[in-house]
Amino acid sequence: MEPSVVPPPQADSQVPASMQNVPAQQVSEEALMAAMANQAFVGQPAQHPTQIPTSTANGNDTLPAGKKGTVSADEVALYDRQIRLWGIDAQAKIQNSSVLLITMRGLANETAKNLVLAGVGSLTLLDDSPVTESDLGAQFLVSAGSQDLGRNRAEAASAALAKLNPRVRIHVDTERVTSKGPGYFAGFDVVIATDLGPDSFNIINTATRLNRKAFYAAGTHGLYGFIFSDLIEHDYVIEREASNVPTHPKQETRTRSIINVESKSAGSKTTESVTKRELYSTWLLASDPAALPDEYLHSRRRLKSVTPALSCLRALWDFTQLREGTLPSTREDLKLFTQMATQKHKALSLPSETLRPEFLRSFLQNLGSEVAPVAAILGGQLAQDVINVLGHTQQPIQNMVVFDGDRMEAAMFPLHPEGALGTSLLSLGAGDAVVPPVDGGVLGMGSGGNVGGDGGRSSILALASAVDAQQQPVS
Repeated sequence: MEPSVVPPPQADSQVPASMQNVPAQQVSEEALMAAMANQAFVGQPAQHPTQIPTSTANGNDTLPAGKKGTVSADEVALYDRQIRLWGIDAQAKIQNSSVLLITMRGLANETAKNLVLAGVGSLTLLDDSPVTESDLGAQFLVSAGSQDLGRNRAEAASAALAKLNPRVRIHVDTERVTSKGPGYFAGFDVVIATDLGPDSFNIINTATRLNRKAFYAAGTHGLYGFIFSDLIEHDYVIEREASNVPTHPKQETRTRSIINVESKSAGSKTTESVTKRELYSTWLLASDPAALPDEYLHSRRRLKSVTPALSCLRALWDFTQLREGTLPSTREDLKLFTQMATQKHKALSLPSETLRPEFLRSFLQNLGSEVAPVAAILGGQLAQDVINVLGHTQQPIQNMVVFDGDRMEAAMFPLHPEGALGTSLLSLGAGDAVVPPVDGGVLGMGSGGNVGGDGGRSSILALASAVDAQQQPVS
């Protein structure tokens, strides 16, 4: 069932009495939530565009009315259900965000729909390909009629997205992603690349790291799919009831730590705001050399529970790099892919009996296809994580989610190499393995978004200099 779209606010409704005659600068989040609890206010738009101020990053100061970071009373009425979930501060951050979505296929359609309904500030659709008949099977943003066939996929999808939520600014970029220099990605808060090859993911990820921007990679193959996230270093706040055991700053896992705790008492109830920090690694390091965490390696039961789709996806990424973006098709291809999947399975220390011939057959039969329900599941999960990251609420994906449609499971695996994580991977000390190829004055990808030629490596300084040089492509 598609989410309902709340109609734009009308001008003839009333602001609740608790908020009338109150200067915008004095309206606290508590007062706002109390007003929203009034049944006469729920679902009712506001009469005037009063700006509800939100806290700044440190949570202490408020922003002046009418400035960036505010949420109007009209918008409170429009987004009241989700504001109840993540608060007015998070909603303001979401509304002031800018998201780039690359490749408009079924997965991106679902992701875009959820981001637009949540009210992101702007969404840029980047795709240079036309709509074909194969796009009509899993994409609801393009028309099944002949009018969209042959049109650019981003342009065709933008019209339907604009109708879902007119408050969101929809931008269309019909150029190839290969034409973009690293500085192009500096203008976005989150970059989402879908249904591209592993080399393309690697190069875009490196560009987002240089610009300190959050990056997601995702893709589907029939009943199987994945989501990868590289947020570099991400802080988020968990609001919860305080327990009898005090919470203190500490290292929780290799990637997660508690960096701040604030308590607040209201009568007999004490709540705490726990700020946590997650550290991430790059696509290149997480997609191949990284191993499963120790809690898996020390438990055969957990190892047996790992979906073989993880091994097959890793084998597929290596195969497409070896065969310049093509999928397994010939008998020789199938034999090579089976060998690669077996090697990946063994490298992850997974039991050999969990990689069965029937699963390999099913995985190969699904390659290159789109299944609408799978796109909906993964697209919804991806969009929800992006929203949480923009609002700095809830624990984000860390860092690989693999969807197995046979099991109807989407398991999360923290896949990281040995050594430092987070911003330290931006340094040259991380090694040449994270350096993408640079070719032809742009990001260096060949046809189909994959690296052409031998994938030769160049210095990351070439990309860094492009960011500094007026945000121009690499020359």
